[in-house]
Amino acid sequence: MMRAVLPPLRLGVNIDHVATIRNARGGRHPDPLRAAHLAIEAGADGITAHLREDRRHISDADIARLKSELTRPLNLEMAATSEMVAIATRHVPNACCLVPENRQERTTEGGLDVAGQRSHLAPVVADLKDAGIRVSLFIEPELSAIEASAAVGADIVELHTGRYCEFAAADDAKGVASEVARLAKAARDAAALGLEVHAGHGLTFNTVAPLARMPEVVELNIGHFLIGEAIFGGLHGAVRRMRALMDEARHKVAGRVSA
Repeated sequence: MMRAVLPPLRLGVNIDHVATIRNARGGRHPDPLRAAHLAIEAGADGITAHLREDRRHISDADIARLKSELTRPLNLEMAATSEMVAIATRHVPNACCLVPENRQERTTEGGLDVAGQRSHLAPVVADLKDAGIRVSLFIEPELSAIEASAAVGADIVELHTGRYCEFAAADDAKGVASEVARLAKAARDAAALGLEVHAGHGLTFNTVAPLARMPEVVELNIGHFLIGEAIFGGLHGAVRRMRALMDEARHKVAGRVSA
């Protein structure tokens, strides 16, 4: 008899909405870099920042400072455009996560249509990888998107958890069960193709455990919820609690006895 061995589960904290608050009034406060350092002190394994084409929150200067000063990996979320590729290859973050971007959206509303955009995405992925950057694609938990991600050369897929979180917010137990099963299958399918599996979008204290229990998932990226919770109890406490909930769920799986 032996204990199940799982890979460590990393927490990436997205600091975009610290910049949203700063930009609402202008000036330098609150500082996203300070938030990044606090998140790392509280247990974050990496920092995520989305440099949007309209620069609605994170700025070019933020990316330069984050890359220069962070002691943990920087994950740059970006659209698959020539402008963003030039910025990424200049700063060389640890990873780039390619996401769909619509200037009218409030937040990312779904996964990339990788299958329909192969000819566009493949050279973007290649350019980033040639610069020494790991490439992630933000996708729906569907086999066609996973297979297309592998075909264009991605290192990682980040599974969109938004639909699952919407069902959870609506107390729709049947919907939650269906989405958890879909995400778990997608994680297995992606890992079987040699892709590293991440997940994120809309995760909260109440919804993180099922994702943390999926053996194939090695990183969760969480932002808006943690920044919102920071208003009431501080960012350090919010990140520490999320870290603890992730670890508790992961350890329960690792503690199961297997033959």
